[in-house]
Amino acid sequence: MSKEILISTTENIPGRSYEVIGEVFGVTTQSKNMFSNFGASMKNIVGGEIKAYTNMLHESREKAIERLKQEAIDVDADAVVMMRFDSGSIGGDMQSVVAYGTAVKFTD
Repeated sequence: MSKEILISTTENIPGRSYEVIGEVFGVTTQSKNMFSNFGASMKNIVGGEIKAYTNMLHESREKAIERLKQEAIDVDADAVVMMRFDSGSIGGDMQSVVAYGTAVKFTD
């Protein structure tokens, strides 16, 4: 990625005017290996944070943002506004994360 894309969770970027290009998305689906799943099962018994899954979700969010930025570059956007995350489980051991927002082109 050579172009820097501004990502904002707000609708307005202070001091900037822009035109809307359209929706952009970044999606990833991740899973953990059998050893991590076993460790998670043990944590279900004793309680506590399941660090392997916390790390997996963090990595998934970063990957989703990377893909969101690339999709914004592909439509010649300068920024993405109103960026949000959504996630969900697929089966018992997979997690899907999507970063989405509105691609915009600066007019000033």
